[in-house]
Amino acid sequence: MTNQESIFQEAADFIQTCFSELGKSAGQADIRLQEIHSEIKKRGTYTHTYEELEHGAKMAWRNSNKCIGRLFWSSITVFDERKENEAEKVKEALFRHISYATNGGKIRPAITIFRPENSFRIWNHQLIRYAGYETPHGTIGDPASIAFTKACQELGWKGNEGNFDILPLVIQHKEETPKWYKIPEDLILEVPIQHPAHPELEELNAKWYAVPIISDMKLEIGGIRYNAAPFNGWYMETEIGARNFADSSRYNLLPKTAELLGYDTSRSASLWKDKALIDLNEAVLHSYKKAGVSIVDHHTAASQFQLFEEKEAESGRSITGDWTWLIPPISPASTHIFHSKYDNRIVKPNFFYQEKAYGAELKKCPFH
Repeated sequence: MTNQESIFQEAADFIQTCFSELGKSAGQADIRLQEIHSEIKKRGTYTHTYEELEHGAKMAWRNSNKCIGRLFWSSITVFDERKENEAEKVKEALFRHISYATNGGKIRPAITIFRPENSFRIWNHQLIRYAGYETPHGTIGDPASIAFTKACQELGWKGNEGNFDILPLVIQHKEETPKWYKIPEDLILEVPIQHPAHPELEELNAKWYAVPIISDMKLEIGGIRYNAAPFNGWYMETEIGARNFADSSRYNLLPKTAELLGYDTSRSASLWKDKALIDLNEAVLHSYKKAGVSIVDHHTAASQFQLFEEKEAESGRSITGDWTWLIPPISPASTHIFHSKYDNRIVKPNFFYQEKAYGAELKKCPFH
């Protein structure tokens, strides 16, 4: 099968499904596919209409096997920025995305889609992310960001070597030298972490940003690949409290939390890690709600996913999912997901990992 034949086959699969879901007739789909076929023969590719782009992006969220938050797939706002052809313009569009998504804490799901194929790459894993520094005295900041922080420094950016330094945006147009841009402070909403019953946890001096905007994955719709298409949902508390803060390869706050709360860390049987983990997650939930920032707990998220499963069944669509990612990292057996089986096949449209512009691949859940 030639490349053009492959693109058209994927286009046909997408258009038929998309048009059906949008309530369009088979005849309308046939006419559109004739247009696409002609365009592919002339240019080797084709251009999505905004309607196709919008619904394709929504379908991609719906098909994201690792995401527990798919109940809200149809609510995502799609910003079409395919007209932009300069890094400066892309930067401004990303600033607009951050502002729209943050919304004073009332997080709105959104995706901003730039020109397809290899026009632009956004080097950041997330638009907002903390730096990580290797020092003679150990790591400062987020260890997951060390490689990207070094890449930013090589481009001329200088951080403060603090635990929560906001990294710049790095945008590359085709094969040009990438450019970095400082994100205006007034666009970034951060939440200081406090516990409702243990004020001593303020000694952790921990905080986290309000909205996770994944920016290094590619979006595939009907044979067209969008290498720059940052998107966001909102946080589930375990992503922050049980992973970003608790993982030994990240901020590793469990030992300090246990120390501050006086737990017996001399033996595993005291379950000090479990207690500290619950305390951290309770602190995250409390802090985000106190700050008026959208967040969901893992039990509510699991219930929402069950409703998503029911709605998909009513629509005649089969559920795909990666069980190892759908179960929450805290008390998974208390959710229905733990006791369920899911088909982990990949359905398009979808989001896919792509090799980082500066090294190895990252593997995270798209919306959390």
